[in-house]
Amino acid sequence: MIRKFLIERISWILLILLLLLLAIVIAYLDPSLAISSMMYYVFLSLVITAVFITVRYFKETPFYKELDLRDASTDLSSFPEPNSPFESSIYEQVTASLEHLEKEASSNKVLLEQEKDELMSWIHEVKTPLTALKLIIDRTEDAKLKSELMYEWLRIHYLLDQQLHQKRIPFIENDLFIEKVELEPLIYSEIHTLRSWCLKKKIGFEIELGDTHVLSDAKWLSFILRQLLTNAVKYSSEGSDITIQSSEQSGQTILTIADHGRGIDPRDLPRIFEKGFTSTANHDQHATGMGLYLAKKAAAPLEINISVQSKPGSGTTMTLTFSKENEFLNIQGV
Repeated sequence: MIRKFLIERISWILLILLLLLLAIVIAYLDPSLAISSMMYYVFLSLVITAVFITVRYFKETPFYKELDLRDASTDLSSFPEPNSPFESSIYEQVTASLEHLEKEASSNKVLLEQEKDELMSWIHEVKTPLTALKLIIDRTEDAKLKSELMYEWLRIHYLLDQQLHQKRIPFIENDLFIEKVELEPLIYSEIHTLRSWCLKKKIGFEIELGDTHVLSDAKWLSFILRQLLTNAVKYSSEGSDITIQSSEQSGQTILTIADHGRGIDPRDLPRIFEKGFTSTANHDQHATGMGLYLAKKAAAPLEINISVQSKPGSGTTMTLTFSKENEFLNIQGV
């Protein structure tokens, strides 16, 4: 702060030094002036200048120090009190700017809420004709046509589901109900939904569930499983199997979903949970890059850790590690 203070006033300091130097030069050129007296005058002037700068430093810098330490927010209550007309003008300008920003932020928030509500309403409205379309597809007798229609229907269904949950994730804490959830019915329900796609690709499932219950929210856990299973089916080789296993390790439930597909390039592994990331090696025009991102976002408040192991050409294994049950939950009888 001292350095900034001196740099800001360097022009005034240089002016004072120049005037004192000028006085010394005049005393040297004018025989009627005693150089010793002029040097004494210069010395006193320097002392007075140093005292003046010190006093001004301690008087002016607290305002700016508080500004530096202040949190970056629009809360004016934490704004330091001005001690001079110049500081008052700064305070007024900042106050006006913050009030303008608050108004804009409030207006933008209202617009975003309206857009979110309109999108949610649209998604729910689209679900009605989508359900009707599913009934029509079920009545189709041509097996090949039915399989192709169900595949496209499933894609639309999952894209809408992703969009719906993407809008809900910022408020997921308000939508959680933690209870003992059985893994088996959730897994089989999601597999059943993917049945037509799995039949088309001749994909089977090997399921070995050792530990079958976890503490979680059934609705959001289903969403996470849906994203992982959809990815597993999508990138599995035709005619291969997907292995789903659960076990207990050190008091924690571990669930793994392993496919035998193309795998993930090592350079892509650190980025697969990033929003919008698809792949640097295999570009899929149908990929949105949102599935794993949303799964990771939904897993965080549920305290589920999602990790991945993969090798190109050998498939991918997604591992879900659930949090431990503690004694308090046992006492509650959850």
